[in-house]
Amino acid sequence: MAEEEEETGQDDLVAEIEKKITEAFEVFDRESNNTVDEREIGCIIRSLGCFPNEAEVQELLDKMEVEEPGGFVHLEKFLPVMTKVLLDRRFRPIPEDVIVHAFEALDENKRGYITKEDLVKHLTEGGEPFTQEEMEDMLAIALDPETNTLHYRDYRTKLVVDETKTFPFNV
Repeated sequence: MAEEEEETGQDDLVAEIEKKITEAFEVFDRESNNTVDEREIGCIIRSLGCFPNEAEVQELLDKMEVEEPGGFVHLEKFLPVMTKVLLDRRFRPIPEDVIVHAFEALDENKRGYITKEDLVKHLTEGGEPFTQEEMEDMLAIALDPETNTLHYRDYRTKLVVDETKTFPFNV
C-alpha cells in the first residue's frame, strides 16, 4: 500500500511539473501550434526556476532534436526533457555568496561598486558575452542613475532566488 501511495505521489508531482512546463511553453508559443523558436528555450527554462548557462541550454536543445539550426522546438520534444530536468532538480539558482564573490572579482579596486564602463567591458568581452540588448536591459535595471555605477551588494538581492519559494525546488 505504501508503495502505491508513493507512486501516486510521484504521478501527481509529474502531472504538476508537466502542467507548469506546458504553461511556460505556451507563453512563448506565439502561433498556438505547440512550437516555439529555439532561441526562446533558455527563457522558458529560466522562467521555470532553472538557471543553465548557454552551453547547457544547447545540450538540452540537442536532446530535443531540433530539426535544423534556427528551427522550432515542439512541446512534445520539450516536455520530457524538461520534466526530467525538474525532477532531477538540475540548474539550481546560484547562491548569494557566489554572486557577491563574482562581483568582487570584477571590482579590482575593492570599492563596493563597478563602473558602467568596466561592467560593459567584462560582460561583453569574455565568457558568454552579453548581446547588446541583454546589456541594455541589465544596465537599465542595475545601474544607479545618479552615479552610473553598479553597487553590487544592493543589486545582489535582485539576482538571488529563494529556492524555498521557487518551483521546482519547493515541491
